[in-house]
Amino acid sequence: MKWYHYLASFFAGLFLANTVPHFIHGISGDSFPSPFSNPPGKGLSSPTVNVLWGLGNLLIGYILFRVGRVSQTNNWSLLTLFAGIICMSIMLSIAFVDKMH
Repeated sequence: MKWYHYLASFFAGLFLANTVPHFIHGISGDSFPSPFSNPPGKGLSSPTVNVLWGLGNLLIGYILFRVGRVSQTNNWSLLTLFAGIICMSIMLSIAFVDKMH
């Protein structure tokens, strides 16, 4: 595999992890910060905006997953995918720590 497959795998992990909070809050009817809120990432967006943002992240993550050729037979692609998931998960936990306060 070429270097850009691993880059795509990493970014697939980022986008797929970012799907979870937005989609879950959106389908639960909760307002939640998104890049479209005011101020971006700090204010609250409607549940519908969050569902759409979550689905957009899912679509981009899936495309990057395919471009990255992630498979069970390539441990490095899986490791890179999970590294992206870990990075985004930690960043989101820091970014949204004050969301409920």
